[in-house]
Amino acid sequence: VDRYLYHMRLSDDVLLDVMARFQAEMVKGLGRDTNPTATVKMLPSFVRSLPDGSEKGDFLAVDLGGSQFRAHQVKVFDDGKQSSQLESKFYPTPKEVIQGNGAELFDYVADCLLDFMETKNLKHKKLPLGFTFSFPCKQTKLEEGVLLAWTKHFKVRGVQDTDVVSSLRKALQKHKASFDVDVDVLALVNDTVGTMMTCGYDDQRCEVGLIIGTGTNACYMEEMRHIELVEGDEGRMCINTEWGAFGDDGALDDLRTEFDRELDLGSLNPGKQLFEKMISSLYLGELVRLILLKMTKEGLLFNGKVSTALLTKGKIEMKHVSAMEKYKEGLSNTKEILTELNLFPSEEDCVAVQHVCTIVSFRSANLCAAALAAILTRLRENKKLLRMRTTVGIDGGLYKTHPQYAKRLHKVVRRLVPTCDVRFVLSVSGSGRGAAMVTAVAHRLAAQRQRIDATLAPFLLPLGILREVKDKMRAELEYGLKRETQANATVKMLPTYVCGTPDGTEKGKFLALDLGGTNFRVLLVKIKSGRRRSVQMYNKIFAIPLEIMQGTGEELFDHIVQCIADFLEYMGIKGARLPLGFTFSFPCRQASIDKGTLVGWTKGFKATDCEGEDVVDMLREAIKRRNEFDLDIVAVVNDTVGTMMTCGYEDPNCEIGLIAGTGSNVCYMEDMKNIEIVEGNEGKMCINTEWGAFGDNGCIDNIRTKYDKEVDEGSLNPGKQRYEKMTSGMYLGEIVRQILIDLTKQGLLFRGHISESLRKRGIFETKFLSQIESDRLALLQVRRILQQLGLDSTCDDSIVVKEVCGVVSRRAARLCGAGLAAIVEKKRENRGVERLQITVGVDGTLYKLHPHFSRVLRETVKELAPQCDVTFMLSEDGSGKGAALITAVAKRLHNVGQK
Repeated sequence: VDRYLYHMRLSDDVLLDVMARFQAEMVKGLGRDTNPTATVKMLPSFVRSLPDGSEKGDFLAVDLGGSQFRAHQVKVFDDGKQSSQLESKFYPTPKEVIQGNGAELFDYVADCLLDFMETKNLKHKKLPLGFTFSFPCKQTKLEEGVLLAWTKHFKVRGVQDTDVVSSLRKALQKHKASFDVDVDVLALVNDTVGTMMTCGYDDQRCEVGLIIGTGTNACYMEEMRHIELVEGDEGRMCINTEWGAFGDDGALDDLRTEFDRELDLGSLNPGKQLFEKMISSLYLGELVRLILLKMTKEGLLFNGKVSTALLTKGKIEMKHVSAMEKYKEGLSNTKEILTELNLFPSEEDCVAVQHVCTIVSFRSANLCAAALAAILTRLRENKKLLRMRTTVGIDGGLYKTHPQYAKRLHKVVRRLVPTCDVRFVLSVSGSGRGAAMVTAVAHRLAAQRQRIDATLAPFLLPLGILREVKDKMRAELEYGLKRETQANATVKMLPTYVCGTPDGTEKGKFLALDLGGTNFRVLLVKIKSGRRRSVQMYNKIFAIPLEIMQGTGEELFDHIVQCIADFLEYMGIKGARLPLGFTFSFPCRQASIDKGTLVGWTKGFKATDCEGEDVVDMLREAIKRRNEFDLDIVAVVNDTVGTMMTCGYEDPNCEIGLIAGTGSNVCYMEDMKNIEIVEGNEGKMCINTEWGAFGDNGCIDNIRTKYDKEVDEGSLNPGKQRYEKMTSGMYLGEIVRQILIDLTKQGLLFRGHISESLRKRGIFETKFLSQIESDRLALLQVRRILQQLGLDSTCDDSIVVKEVCGVVSRRAARLCGAGLAAIVEKKRENRGVERLQITVGVDGTLYKLHPHFSRVLRETVKELAPQCDVTFMLSEDGSGKGAALITAVAKRLHNVGQK
């Protein structure tokens, strides 16, 4: 027998090869371009989530696909024990129904369901229904499926290529009026998926479903980013592999024996479902018959006597094979069965027949294990794990009733994938309870979706609202420029006394100082004009110790001058009296380009005797005290103005500067005649809007959410800089954290558990927003980032977190765009042109590093200011190079003035 069936004994090497072939087939089935020719169809089921234990309620399920039609009522209890209760009723499927026409079939299903509801007294309740339909369907939604082909013994006319859910809904609709029933068909489910979901309710690690019975199939949870047939790449979806057709393209021809070929030719669908024909119980008995027939003909069995039983197709069934393999019974079962079939066996015959059965069913278990091992390996690789624990839910007669099958399958799977710790769980009524579970999960997700949408709705600002914001910003800009309203204006519109942008003739050596944080920079900038226009920079960074930041003003400026002296020495230019630009990124009132009075410290600075003083005078006095060198301090500069100037050097059309980073601000070149708070009407001057304070007078309260209010109240300056708190990097992470806390309290995230880390203010830095929203980032990496923050998230949680981040940063970009649209529209009117072409110089981490902010900002400006063609230009070092350029322009204009 061993020699005879040599080709059916598969070594581990062969099984590993089958595993690799099946993996390749899966990839083919998932690809958009390769799917049409793939044999393993990898059908999306639109089941995106496993049960999480919070499902509850009453559900109906109907199950069409077997010899009987079944209706079920499933009660799911939210009692912490994850229990459910199933009540079912069986109805026959008469031949005239399963071989009649479609309308009759669905009317029959509706009639049975109504009968069931009547017996269970459910008629006046509105219940969600899951429809288990165990035939290959192409789904485009969870509640829609087009029948590809009838299988088993079904042949109903007019159903193929139509949506079976709408047919069932139509049939139910007819009865609605007369019987007062209201049933909502929420999900169409394949029995394999039902098996996974039933087991998934009891064991949340279950993400594979397997059927080994009359037919065979498997499903598993695949990453959306790999499913090219379905839009979107967030989260996971259950894929129904329909693996029975593996090998239909010849991929398994080297493993198929002459008996497999003969069996296939005699089947109802030659050339189809070849893998299923080597595995499922429908065919194994027939395979055994063909082998015994040939051995008998060759005189190896039953003394060469061929009985009618051996010649009759289907005479040996799976139940016979299972019974003959009960080794504990010795040979008595085998002898009894063979005698019933009129084969009069000797003891050797019984031993040989038992051995044939063993080899045939063992091969089935081996092949099944190889394909399952391919799925498990794919799951492990998707999760990027070295070792994985998972659960496989199983149903099917062969697995349940065959005495050795389950043990063999487990053993081979564990041998082929030693890196997966697999638990196998038997499903109880997978097609009924499973359909109800899919429906329960769909029901839960729909309810959760509604509540998440309601939470995030206030962040979605329609165009009309953004236009209002633009108009309000425009009004506030005007208040800030007018003499009588300036004192009470929230948008301060500070004059900078920078009266020109670079024209390319600037040249010479300039010093720049940059003070705005815990570090302080000194730069030497060499500007060349003419054909070989260039800017060369040399800089050195010095730390500002905390005791100096919070000491006296004199100590702070002495420290600054000490740093300058070190730098001049280092560069060997101590003797020259160079013009200097001082970037001082704190709010200042300027009376001229080289006079800046500090309004108040921010960013942790607290040096005494500085507020209300002129910072240029303080710097000059410190230089005098040191008495080592002299400098010509030409300009005090704000970093936003520096940004505009840097870009203006490259592009003379740049007349606006935007900072979108930790803070948010804009400056632009305004006509002198519009600036009432400065004498003179000729030419232009750069206005530092300080627009972060827009809304401090309550004018945008209608768009502030409760989360914005919480962030504001918990900040260092409540009630101040409200627009900045909705648009700048410093606050976006905190808004996200407040929303996540609220969603968790509602039980929509992190299983309702608010972790210690989520309670910490400032934990959610804006850089995490940029990382989480990156298109290249799979949800797995999003989960890793959340784990670093101490948030243990499921796949569904990660999707929601990503969505929250997206909504918050998109709103920031759109609000920023509305403000900027007000500025470019004002520029257009100033110039009195139909169309304006203008460049905006931009700096800031949010604009530079966030994956979508810059795009959304640009799109918003285009929508709200359609008559302006705005070019955005990234600024290089606005606070250093920009300060030097402002100094150079100021020197040039000063010289022109003197001439």
